[in-house]
Amino acid sequence: MKARLLFLSLIITAYPVLSDAASSCSRANLTKCLDSACAIGISSNPSARCQYCGSTSAGTPPKNVMKAISAGASAKYNISDKDLKNAPSDPGERYVWATKQCIAKVTGCTPDDVTDTYDKLIEQSCTAAGVSAKMAKLQEKAKKTRTKSDCESEITACLIEDKACSSDYRKCEADASFNNFFSACGAQAAGCDNFISEIRDELIAARDSAIKNADSILAKIVASYQNTRENKLTETLNGCQDNKKFDTCVETVCQNNMPDKCNSQTEKISAALLCKFHKTACATLE
Repeated sequence: MKARLLFLSLIITAYPVLSDAASSCSRANLTKCLDSACAIGISSNPSARCQYCGSTSAGTPPKNVMKAISAGASAKYNISDKDLKNAPSDPGERYVWATKQCIAKVTGCTPDDVTDTYDKLIEQSCTAAGVSAKMAKLQEKAKKTRTKSDCESEITACLIEDKACSSDYRKCEADASFNNFFSACGAQAAGCDNFISEIRDELIAARDSAIKNADSILAKIVASYQNTRENKLTETLNGCQDNKKFDTCVETVCQNNMPDKCNSQTEKISAALLCKFHKTACATLE
């Protein structure tokens, strides 16, 4: 975002902000215009805005999508297929290029309108990009390591939050309410599919017991939170042994972020600095 703001400051110099003009900007049309350059194929690729106009970290958009989609761009405010062929491939440069194109097409709009209207959409897309990239690996890893106890502790902790059933299940007396919250909590608990049905039956019984006698469930709630905390602490401490977490972090940074895969001393030092927070955390726990 900082780089984008720097680019926009240059654009603002070239396109002075006029208060009367700014008030007449149609942000709906501005979004359509920006989407024609930054959201190609977004219906099947939620990461598109981030890949085209956000960050290189989101990966490269599919090569065969741009021509197929842009060829049909005939709306008044869309950037033409001919112009899109000249669009930069670098996301930051493309964002600036699209901004220039669209404030010229949509009367009354300024770079400030682009920032206020479109940056949040790019951020959402970048979030989707990060989630998509990590989800498969996380779920596969979780399936191999999760136990029923782990899953039940996590789902219970989620279910008894105030925004869900609450600790006394007062918001889940109706089966429909319980099912909705349980489904949401179960979906967040990666690797727990094999235990979901059994855990649901147990938590329904816990709900019924809580409704009849609120005090009887208190011990289980406390144990659930304690178990979750202890598991997380144990996992963290295990990662501190022999610098496991630190070494894994350095290896990941070298493979994913360093052009020469840390074959040079400079890249090794940079990767170690980026992962230093692991050692700081472990020193604090010790």
